Amino acid sequence: MVNNWQYSTTIKSRPLLYTESKKLAHLILQGYNELELKEQVISHNIFQVKSEARKRELASTILSRLNILDEYLTRCLIESDVETSKILVLYTIVRTDRLFYEFMDEILSEKLAFQDPVITDSDFNSFFESKRQQSNKVAGWKEYTFYKLKQVYIRILFEAGLLLNQKGERKVVIPIINPDMIDHIKKHDDSRYINVIAGG
Repeated sequence: MVNNWQYSTTIKSRPLLYTESKKLAHLILQGYNELELKEQVISHNIFQVKSEARKRELASTILSRLNILDEYLTRCLIESDVETSKILVLYTIVRTDRLFYEFMDEILSEKLAFQDPVITDSDFNSFFESKRQQSNKVAGWKEYTFYKLKQVYIRILFEAGLLLNQKGERKVVIPIINPDMIDHIKKHDDSRYINVIAGG
């Protein structure tokens, strides 16, 4: 899948969205289809945002993320403790954003493997530079795009509980994840996606 996966910058304005993801997951389990879910978002403003364009944008993003979860994982997202459900939301981002997945694989999981649990600005700079060299599409992005991507990556990891702080040398936290959930994901999906979060 990764070979056919396009690089995208849409994540710049779409961080973890944990609370919003839980709200939509509740509706999914109630049996709403995609059209009805979007109607709920727009007519009832369940995300509490002002513009209709932003409502539609968030609904589309979160639905595309949640679509990779089966019913068991959707229930885990709703019923598990906060730490576990945030990891699941992070997993949906890893599964739907190629560049973020590669960052997790090439930077974060390597840090954990070598017991060097600090992410610095230079880690981001070297990662993005390597992607520029590997992809003409990424090479064409403006410098401000990389600045925004760095900001949102840090915010996502911090909100998901994988970083202790957002400034300076950012200490990585090894997540404690429900082993039954990990086993379920590995049984029904390519294990590399959860491994970049949980460790190989």
